[in-house]
Amino acid sequence: MISSKKMFAACSLFLFTLQLYAQDDMLKLLDSVDAPGKKYKSERTIATFKGSKIINVQTTETVKKGTMDFNITHNFGNIGEKSNGGVHTLYGLDDISDVRIGFDFGITNDLTIGVGRSKRKELIDGLIKYRIVSQTTNNHFPFSLALYGDVSYSPQAASVFYAGGQPEKQNDLHRFSYVGQMVIARKFNWRLSAELLPTFQHRNYVVGYVNPENKAEENNDLFSLGAGVRFKLTKRFAIIADYYYLFSEYRHQNPGFFDPLGIGFEIDTGGHIFHITFTNTSGIIENNYLPDTTDNWLKGGFKFGFNISRVFNLGGKKKWNK
Repeated sequence: MISSKKMFAACSLFLFTLQLYAQDDMLKLLDSVDAPGKKYKSERTIATFKGSKIINVQTTETVKKGTMDFNITHNFGNIGEKSNGGVHTLYGLDDISDVRIGFDFGITNDLTIGVGRSKRKELIDGLIKYRIVSQTTNNHFPFSLALYGDVSYSPQAASVFYAGGQPEKQNDLHRFSYVGQMVIARKFNWRLSAELLPTFQHRNYVVGYVNPENKAEENNDLFSLGAGVRFKLTKRFAIIADYYYLFSEYRHQNPGFFDPLGIGFEIDTGGHIFHITFTNTSGIIENNYLPDTTDNWLKGGFKFGFNISRVFNLGGKKKWNK
């Protein structure tokens, strides 16, 4: 089996090569613009995705300058009876796995900052997303690239936060966790958009559990590779899906952990974007679900959820340039 470090190195090499290719194309584009007598129009590709997230994964989309995106994401309980769902919980609707209320603000058209609060682990988080480059309509720049980071803090009672572990000394810094990722997206045509997300997570405190199958120990760092896709059936209706592969020896062959997987539908009402989702993740933000997805799709361990996003203009009526 290929080690996590080798896989991450391979992903990094792939991304580096892709970036060099894109830079070379950009230089060619600039040359064509500067050439005497030549005019070459290049515009950004818009609406690669319709929101800041697909289901679980981030996208390259940012909030426009001077606007606020108010979003509510809700995951219910497991649907399948083998995973504590079934008719007695109304197939999970009686339970709440997690709910997050978030506010994202557009500092520029390419820079978003945000804050949110999740029910699960009581996480309070702050995020930043910066879109470095955008795909162009003439494909001289073939993809969009954004950097995303999230810092979260858990104010849980110590008896809950440290459950299962016995630290020598409690420290408020233990309660912080961090996620950083690159989001690489491409809109192939009006129907199909896809992306990859090399991801790194660090938790300041973990309990050193051991995988009974391979004796691998849990650690503070976690590498993963995410992928997401949107396929539009009509102008206002699309099928969406995303997935994370975790490079964690502790989680491989461990019957208690599974890779995050989500599928769903996207509805554009014109006023807001509405997502109807099914996912095996209990948590909503990366610092919750990446290390702690413990439900199996094959045993009905997936949850119904939804996401509602509404954008408000904070700066009066202006004409925004993409």
